[in-house]
Amino acid sequence: MKLENSIIPVHKQTENLQRLQENVEKTLSCLDHVISYYHVAKDTEKIIREGPTGRLEEYLGCMAKIQKAVEYFQDNNPDSPELNRVKLLFEKGKESLESEFRSLMTRNSKPVPPILILDLISLDDEMETQEDVTLEHLPEGVLQDIIRISGWLVEYGRNQDFMNVYYQIRSSQLDRSIKGLKEHFRKNSSSSGVPYSPAIQNKRKDTPTKKPIKRPGHEHDLRVKHVSDTLADKHGPVAGRDDMLDMEIDAYIHCVSAFIKLAQSEYQLLTVVIPEHHQKKTFDSLIQESLDNLMIEGDNIVSAARKAIGRHDYSAVLTIFPILKHLKLTKSEFDQVLQGTAASTKNKLPSLITSMETTGAKALEDFADNIKNNPDKEYNMPKDGTVHELTSNAILFLQQLLDFQETAGAMLASQETSSSANSYNSEFSRRLLSTYICKVLGNLQLNLLSKSKVYEDPALSAIFLHNNYNYILKSLEKSELIQLVAVTQKTAEKSYKELIEQQILTYQRSWLKVTDYILERNLPVFQPGVKLKDKERQVIKERFKGFNDGLEELCKIQKAWAIPDTEQRDNIRQTQKTIVQETYAAFLNRYGNVPFTKNPEKYIKYRVEQVGEMIERLFDTSA
Repeated sequence: MKLENSIIPVHKQTENLQRLQENVEKTLSCLDHVISYYHVAKDTEKIIREGPTGRLEEYLGCMAKIQKAVEYFQDNNPDSPELNRVKLLFEKGKESLESEFRSLMTRNSKPVPPILILDLISLDDEMETQEDVTLEHLPEGVLQDIIRISGWLVEYGRNQDFMNVYYQIRSSQLDRSIKGLKEHFRKNSSSSGVPYSPAIQNKRKDTPTKKPIKRPGHEHDLRVKHVSDTLADKHGPVAGRDDMLDMEIDAYIHCVSAFIKLAQSEYQLLTVVIPEHHQKKTFDSLIQESLDNLMIEGDNIVSAARKAIGRHDYSAVLTIFPILKHLKLTKSEFDQVLQGTAASTKNKLPSLITSMETTGAKALEDFADNIKNNPDKEYNMPKDGTVHELTSNAILFLQQLLDFQETAGAMLASQETSSSANSYNSEFSRRLLSTYICKVLGNLQLNLLSKSKVYEDPALSAIFLHNNYNYILKSLEKSELIQLVAVTQKTAEKSYKELIEQQILTYQRSWLKVTDYILERNLPVFQPGVKLKDKERQVIKERFKGFNDGLEELCKIQKAWAIPDTEQRDNIRQTQKTIVQETYAAFLNRYGNVPFTKNPEKYIKYRVEQVGEMIERLFDTSA
């Protein structure tokens, strides 16, 4: 009992001493911890003032210490001068991080090279299965630093200014990338006549030595240049202008595709740098400048087309067709890229498409009216009755529509107010286009009939109409136009063949004034073996002379006429040759040996074979 009474107090005293020692140690530890906050400014100031370049993790570690010191003094000693010191240091560090963010973005953001953009467009266009193709806008190490700084500024900096810095710098590079692509087209076009990329090659007839880049989303290249040359010929030398026009079309189409691909890539980059709830707004701001420039350029193309249409230069509408076709082909991608952006941003492309459709539809209607009311009269009529320039221009223009049937149909449908237009489909589009083509062909026929009256000779008028109708029919048959016309005019082919046959018959009547001299029904009846009277001899002389003079005159005149279609020319010659030879042979057989003159060679100037040879040389100035 005594032992217990003596041990228990000692034990309690020992416990108390141990507790006191622990408290002293904890107190000293707390003092060390508190004192450490007073040393933070001194320990970190040098690193903070030197900046984070090259040692970001160390710098962020210092900023974490300063942040804790600020929190300590605010909670425990708000009046301490140390609070102001660490606060100032924190603000200085935050500014340095913002500056480093800007510096890293500025130094490492560069425009995407044109060849790389073309590769990206081509790769996406040619792949059977879609794969993600990413561009490295920033080096991986730099990107990780930018992500770290961005994360810190969001969590501790409580400042969104860096997001504005981000979109301004990336927006500038996006715009520079697209402008660089456009400049690539301009330089290559001026040096070689066609834009060129070694990465993308496609067949084209313009230049066999250097292959141009293929328009994205188009299976074949366009024949715009050829038609615009022909249609605008009357306005003077246009080759240089049309080469430039073709380059601008190609450049614009590629810039649209480039915008989509680059914007997609920019969004992927943005998602790892910008906080999720700020991504859509920042992206909207980032793409505005480039998108606006694309839309302005599109509006300029529409404006230029309107002015050209006002001058009746309908080749200008051909600039709208490939662009409009491409915009509609890429609209779903555009919508996907712009998902989540402001309504005003989303509406920019649909507005441009509507503007192009309206302008294109007006151009098509004006073209049809111009074909009907083309003022060219005698001064522009072919003297040889060949195919009129208006006909070849009209057919070439219509052939262009084959490359853009859906686009042209949509243009025409956009102007329809009927209920059927509201239920728009490809069949409705095809019928509208068929109706339009038939309207142009009808207007052309009316104009040709009017022009044919300029010729004083009905035979030349017939040859002129024959050539033009035949050219129209053959052109329709050689292309898909005949199938398109047949959608609304089933008998068009038959109708043209009948028109052609009518003109051939009209032409053949010109030879009646030659053959009428020697037709048996127009000759008096002579008794064999009975001596001819003077009057009878005179009639035969007049018949031979009339035939000879008529033959010579017609051959001389019609030799200068033209029938470009070899098959038609040969058929018309052969038919006329057969008719005249048979009639002349019968006449010669009957009167060739009749003693109607002492100088038979004066009247019987040609053998039957010679007559045939003369007719063989019709419609051939070189014969």
